[in-house]
Amino acid sequence: MTSTLQPAAAAETEKRPGRWLALGVLVLAVLLVAVDATVLGLATPYISEDLEPSGTQLLWIGDVYSFVIAGLLVSMGSLGDRIGRKRILLGGATAFGLISVLNAYAATPEMMILARALLGVAGATLMPATLALIRNLFHDARERSLAVGVWGAAASAGMAVGPIVGGFLLEHFWWGSVFLINLPVMAVLVLVGIRLLPESRNPHPGPWDLAGVLLSLVGMIATVYAVKEAAAHGFTWAVLGTGLLGVAALYGFVRRQLTMPVPLLDMRLFCSRGFSGAVLADLLTVLGMSGLVFFLSQYLQLVQGRRPFEAGLAELPAAVGAVAAGLVAGRAARRFSVRAVVSGGLAAVGLALAALTALSGATGYPLLGTALLVVGVGAGLSFTVTADVILSSVPKDQAGAASAVSETAYELGAALGIALLGSIVTAAYRGFSGPSGTPARAHESLGGAVEAAAGLPAPTAESLLSAAREAFVHGLHLASGAGAVVLLAAAAAAWVLLKNEKL
Repeated sequence: MTSTLQPAAAAETEKRPGRWLALGVLVLAVLLVAVDATVLGLATPYISEDLEPSGTQLLWIGDVYSFVIAGLLVSMGSLGDRIGRKRILLGGATAFGLISVLNAYAATPEMMILARALLGVAGATLMPATLALIRNLFHDARERSLAVGVWGAAASAGMAVGPIVGGFLLEHFWWGSVFLINLPVMAVLVLVGIRLLPESRNPHPGPWDLAGVLLSLVGMIATVYAVKEAAAHGFTWAVLGTGLLGVAALYGFVRRQLTMPVPLLDMRLFCSRGFSGAVLADLLTVLGMSGLVFFLSQYLQLVQGRRPFEAGLAELPAAVGAVAAGLVAGRAARRFSVRAVVSGGLAAVGLALAALTALSGATGYPLLGTALLVVGVGAGLSFTVTADVILSSVPKDQAGAASAVSETAYELGAALGIALLGSIVTAAYRGFSGPSGTPARAHESLGGAVEAAAGLPAPTAESLLSAAREAFVHGLHLASGAGAVVLLAAAAAAWVLLKNEKL
């Protein structure tokens, strides 16, 4: 293995004073992002009712954040390596909080999509910076494993707190309030982070490659957009042209990075089998799970009739399982093996998704709660260990760019998952046969059907809602089944690629 992938042993023995307090600040940044990601799902029925987006616009509201953040993560991770991870983290957190206000007061679907895109720009600065700072704060392998476990547990805790707090807010205020909860977290993060976080950067960064940034952004967005449109509407010349543009831009980005003396992303990192295997596992895992995550809140509220706060509580087992698993994942990987823990976790998630193909509108909570608990445990084990593998595979100077690759895989998986699995749900839903007089908007989304039913006579409304909910659940079955196949394939790939990998 090249020296690019081997930090100096002496540097690994250093222990920075105050590192655990600094980790607490980084946890706040993770909570900021995790809470924002989860409350959107709960707020979707309300956004659908108030802004009246089309089915396609609703998917854009859900995934444009991931599109933008996936296109910018590598560039922002590299920028943090150059100008300072603390600086970019605190600046990004400030922007994230302020743009959340724009999300809260969006008045049209187009404005909401724009606000989510701008939030993606700010969000691209946060997660790579937190992981890169962990890499530079914790040089001891065991301490770093614990720190990454706490980092992952914080993300899972945010997933738990988000729906509960969001559900409470949705029952007492308007849907925009779920975005305003970012403001106090952002304020604490910035004020405390200024004092506690150490600055770190690459001592020999080289110039920031603006052409590479543009190639990365165009390539990621165009490629994912083409996949999304092909899944939703089939192949057209416009979709094919956009896809080819994206592939060409990504090819140009890779070629450029291989020839740059100081690249945005050192492509030699992918020569590490463990690094590549961990990145692939993250991408496939999120791809397989994201359709379920995006539509689960709609199922709980619009199919089963739960109140927002109750729906948030219903999703709690997944976060509890992820928190518990994240804290013990590093120890488990050292006792058994990295590939056993990662593959076992992914296989557990796949089997849980397969069990969700048995859901119906009348399914009792024990089945759903158990499946969500298993999903949380499996994902907590896998994500924590793969993050640790990625961090331990690179030197400290490249921690930002490497962390950005990890987060890019996560966001790209989310975007592709919502696009592909979400399109499966949408296509299955749109084909339902409603009673005579069913408005066209009822076929756009389940939220649109609920709104349309409110203005119809009782027998017609009941027939419409029954058909719409049945079609939605059928689409959820298809998405869960597809997700299960992806997760089981990811488990098999991780078993092969992470062979002999150690923490």
